[in-house]
Amino acid sequence: MGYKAAMIVLGIETSCDETAAAVVEADSAPVGRLRANVVRAQLAEHARFGGVVPELAARAHVEVIDAVVRRAMDEAGLDFDQLDGVAATGGPGLIGGVIVGVTTAKAIALATGKPFLAVNHLEAHALTARLVEPVAFPFLLLLVSGGHCQLLAVEGVGRYTRLGTTIDDAVGESFDKTAKLLGLGFPGGPAVERAARTGDPRRFDLPRPMWRKPGCDFSFSGLKTAVRVVAQSLTPSDAQGIADLAACFQRTVGEVLADRCANALVMFRDRLGADAPRPVPLVVAGGVAANAYLRARLSELAATRDAVLVAPPPALCTDNGAMVAWAGLERLLLGQRDGLDFAPRPRWPLDESAHAVIGRSGVGAGVKV
Repeated sequence: MGYKAAMIVLGIETSCDETAAAVVEADSAPVGRLRANVVRAQLAEHARFGGVVPELAARAHVEVIDAVVRRAMDEAGLDFDQLDGVAATGGPGLIGGVIVGVTTAKAIALATGKPFLAVNHLEAHALTARLVEPVAFPFLLLLVSGGHCQLLAVEGVGRYTRLGTTIDDAVGESFDKTAKLLGLGFPGGPAVERAARTGDPRRFDLPRPMWRKPGCDFSFSGLKTAVRVVAQSLTPSDAQGIADLAACFQRTVGEVLADRCANALVMFRDRLGADAPRPVPLVVAGGVAANAYLRARLSELAATRDAVLVAPPPALCTDNGAMVAWAGLERLLLGQRDGLDFAPRPRWPLDESAHAVIGRSGVGAGVKV
């Protein structure tokens, strides 16, 4: 769809360990313009724990949220009364942090009389590609992050059908655990990717859970167990062995994701029938989507399956305010807004009708390790 007039939205993200604020603008083009994007990470606060501690994260958000928002507005060259709306992640996420962002956004909206928009964090990831590229609905979405691993048919804003999900652990959590087992540091995803660059991806034979099985659900607990067993056979001084195991883990994840996406493409086309686009846009989003190896593997799959891979720039894959601002802008253009009585949600599935799958990696369950 096209946009009839310029619109500017401030977005605030505090669902995990990034305090972020951004300003996004859209006019007659089907994509947006990023006027400011400020992210304050909390690596120093959580590094010694090897994962995100919810209470520490919430405190850190409280301490810096005002300065982060002020910097975003200054970089955008705007006053608050020039905004058309104020959006914040309303869930899912670590509830203490979500409350900080929602409260801040509500205060700005109340003081300025601007609409408040409570954004689903997963929807923000889902729509990020449309901020930078003219991706039309419908499209197939692979959402991969520290707390989520899902495949969804996206038919419009707020219209999601889950095709598959993890039955135990999320892929990003598996990267974090692998990094911890190998002593690679935190955050785990980038650390594993760096180590894998000098590793032999064929040295160790790791299991590929759910591979070549019907459907497009995921499982990563068995893979994590296998990594732990191999890691225990290595010495801390065996740098090459650690790099090889990181490369084998990353290759295995790539094969599993590609296999599951191949099945999802079939399900997506069957669902839409003659209305299915050609080629099918396969959008990958979430923090794990920043991994260059996995992007390349999925691009190879798309090239052989009459699909095209669409991935946001790596900086917009990890949690940020731009994705929240954009999702809020898309909803505002549809005439949607939320009341100031909105209650933050620790869990908020995109497909409310999908049967819940209870695993070990749900967001809000505690320390992510």
